[in-house]
Amino acid sequence: MKTFDLGGKVAIVTGSNTGLGAGMAVALAAAGCDIVGVSRAGASDTPARVEATGRRFADVRADLASTAPVDDIVRAAIEAFGRVDVLVNNAGIIRREDALAFTEDDWDAVMDVNLRSVFFLSQAVARQFVKQQRGGKIINVASMLSFQGGIRVASYTASKSGVLGLTRLLANEWAIHGINVNAIAPGYMATANTAALRGDVQRNDEILARIPAGRWGAPDDLAGPVVFLASPASDYVHGHTLAVDGGWLAR
Repeated sequence: MKTFDLGGKVAIVTGSNTGLGAGMAVALAAAGCDIVGVSRAGASDTPARVEATGRRFADVRADLASTAPVDDIVRAAIEAFGRVDVLVNNAGIIRREDALAFTEDDWDAVMDVNLRSVFFLSQAVARQFVKQQRGGKIINVASMLSFQGGIRVASYTASKSGVLGLTRLLANEWAIHGINVNAIAPGYMATANTAALRGDVQRNDEILARIPAGRWGAPDDLAGPVVFLASPASDYVHGHTLAVDGGWLAR
């Protein structure tokens, strides 16, 4: 089990204050990581949950709607813990509207957070990995809409399809530096982003009918996958997007 041990590692997790980000931050802490939690609106109860595992938490406030905070995030991690070993690019937003009525503002807002900042934060962290000469792990958060078109979420689908492709490109370029770049594609998860879907009785029933597991996913369902991809157990896994979807893509 030592191959899954993250003792002494430091992980940056964006969007760590709630939902999937909080779940992944706590899972990485339970495996041994100190956590640099990046959020726009405050850390919620994530610091207490991380510290309950015996690990440390550094609270970094940043709005990833622009790339302005990118260097500051890496700097804060180094100042807090002296190194970075893992980056989880979890922060993301969604805008819903028919494609015929979709606005340029809604397009840009989603692409800036979900794709542009993912690339430039990955770049900044990878530069730190190269400087440290110890390799590292980058875990992007993709989506079922990395594989499918969806409806009424044009910019979200485009951004998450881009995350899948970007994961492959960065793996191709950075494996030589000992950097693993992979992604997790969560299925339909019970988070704030899906509240509208779960509140629509018809859509909720349609979604559940297609999920072989028969339920919406929960943040804890990403615990094992994120620890695997952050740990030495995945050292020969490069450029892969792991669906954690209750069987949705198999149906």
